[in-house]
Formats: sequence, structure tokens, C-alpha cells
Amino acid sequence: MKLGYRFGDEALLQLALTHRSAGRPNNERLEFLGDALVNLAVAEMLFEMRPRADEGELSRLRAQLVSEPALAERARELQLGDALKLGSGELKSGGFRRDSILADAFEALVAAIYRDGGFHACRDWLRNVFAAPLARVGQPQKDPKTRLQEWLQGRGMPLPRYELLAERGEEHARQFDVACVLEQPAGRFEGSGGSRRAAEQIAAAAALASLDERAF
Repeated sequence: MKLGYRFGDEALLQLALTHRSAGRPNNERLEFLGDALVNLAVAEMLFEMRPRADEGELSRLRAQLVSEPALAERARELQLGDALKLGSGELKSGGFRRDSILADAFEALVAAIYRDGGFHACRDWLRNVFAAPLARVGQPQKDPKTRLQEWLQGRGMPLPRYELLAERGEEHARQFDVACVLEQPAGRFEGSGGSRRAAEQIAAAAALASLDERAF
């Protein structure tokens, strides 16, 4: 993980990373508190950074930044998925890649930092985590598949290949598992979503995150 914070009480971190599928105690109570802390920090930052924005615009921008996919993306940047404690069912179904589980874990982590280090430590940490997303919010953004393709093309590398791994669930709640396969630099990254396109975007985002960590 790349938390950027050192816990005094390691038990708080482990609790934040424990999904309810793994039993009790789990991170649900921390998630409740973290939700409020994230909303407060993001609202304060928007208030400071957008002095001419009215209430409606501020609310819209905050909704974008604290949405489930947005928080899941923050969790992926911190590599929380690799450290989650999940029950066997969630492990088999790829729960560590699911937006809902990652977003909840992020909120629980925020609350754990608050409980461990206090309000100011938590606020400073959130300001650092949201600095880049806040700078981009409201601007047209290219989706992860497009950005990955441009990254590879810009370096003369082969384009990615997307493979459908599984399709499961009831008709009204289908889940798709997809792999994004890179030839150069070699890599395989998986994503799950409510549509094949959504799963491909998540897999592409995972590939981009990995590429950002490598030196070329």
C-alpha cells in the first residue's frame, strides 16, 4: 500500500481493511464516520478553490469527487485492494476489484486515520489525496481506455487486448470480469463492473496505475 500515513495503532488500519464478508469486527462503523469526514474535507477544499462557484455548482462538483467510482479510484491509487480482508465468497468473485468495496474501504481508512491521529492529521491527509482530483474536477476527462491507448501509442508499443473472463449474476445485476493484457510492457490487469465496458475501463485504470509506478 502507498498510504502516506503511519499508524500509531495498527489495529485501526487492519479494522479499516476488514470487509463485513470476513466477519466481525469489520469496517462498517468506520465507513459511516469516514463518509462524513470525506464530504467535509472535499466541501472545504472546493469552497476555498472555487470562490465564484454557487451552491449548486459546489454540490455538483463534490458529488463527482465523492462518488463511489471516484472513491474507488482513490483506493486503487493507494493499492488498498491488495490489502483487503475479505470472506471466501468475495475473494472468489473478485471483491477486491469491486468499486463498492474499494470505496467503502477508503472511507473506513479515512475514519481510522481520524481516530488514530486526530482531525488535523486526517484533514491534511485528505487534502493531499484529493489535490490532483480537485484540480481536474469539472474539466473534460479522457476515460482510462483512451488514456492507456494514447500512453502506449506515444511510446510505439502494441495496443492492449481485452479478454472477457466471466459473466455472472442475475439478469438485473450482471457482473463482468475482464482482463486488460499488455504485450509491452508485459502485464495483465483485471477489472469487474456492471457492464463489459465498465469492467474494461476499470482494468485499463489498473494498468495505468501500474505503468505510472514503473520507470521507462
